[in-house]
Amino acid sequence: MARRPAAPAAHGEEFSFVSPLVKYLLFFFNMLFWVISMVMVAVGVYARLMKHAALAYLAVDPAIVLIVVGVLMFLLTFCGCIGSLRENICLLQTFSLCLTIVFLLQLAAGILGFIFSDKARGKVSEIISNAIVHYRDDLDLQNLIDFGQKKFSCCGGISYKDWSLNMYFNCSEDNPSRERCSVPYSCCLPTPNQAVINTMCGQGMQALEYLEASKVIYTNGCIDKLVNWIHSNLFLVGGVALGLAIPQLVGILLSQILVNQIRDQIKLQLYNQQHQADPWY
Repeated sequence: MARRPAAPAAHGEEFSFVSPLVKYLLFFFNMLFWVISMVMVAVGVYARLMKHAALAYLAVDPAIVLIVVGVLMFLLTFCGCIGSLRENICLLQTFSLCLTIVFLLQLAAGILGFIFSDKARGKVSEIISNAIVHYRDDLDLQNLIDFGQKKFSCCGGISYKDWSLNMYFNCSEDNPSRERCSVPYSCCLPTPNQAVINTMCGQGMQALEYLEASKVIYTNGCIDKLVNWIHSNLFLVGGVALGLAIPQLVGILLSQILVNQIRDQIKLQLYNQQHQADPWY
């Protein structure tokens, strides 16, 4: 009885469903973010150790946020790197699931922030008020507030009189501070061709009425300015959100494609093992 011809080489031992392009594209994709995660951890540790809890008076210390996010990204991208390189379904599924959860959490946060905008505004107001209270306690926090007030041409949270929350700028008569009833120099209107910054330009501004003070300083609060800036730059905000979402979606897509290819390859190997003894194999 004549033997049937052997199976085509495409279905033999050398054929693989796993695409090298998908495999190494996912590997280098994760490697890039793995390096970024290590940089984030290094910067966070440096800020925590060398700056002595810089900006710790905000809702959350940015140094701690950098360390936590960096460590989580490190572990996540490590799973993606090893999973793609070793063609490990378990690691790839873990990577894909975690990335999906992160994406959904970001999406939920954006939707909830939009729906409950009043509560989000209240939380921002609370953070700014807390930062004003501790303005003189941390040089980095002070520089951040000064930068924000100059950038957005604003002063305080709701108005310039919010600076009474700070013990040095408080307007009460029993306040012995030389900065009583003042505001930081970053609240002052810019002076053309000014060679030296007048850091005392905000002296006594809280004691003045709105119209009179507006001739020297910014009187509008930073919360309204920030909200207006977001509304005026929705395309930029959307672009940033899209820039965060696209890498996550690409990672999820590539990992799922690779998982399906690995499963097909396993099925092929099992099929080959089961039919090796067949006379027509």
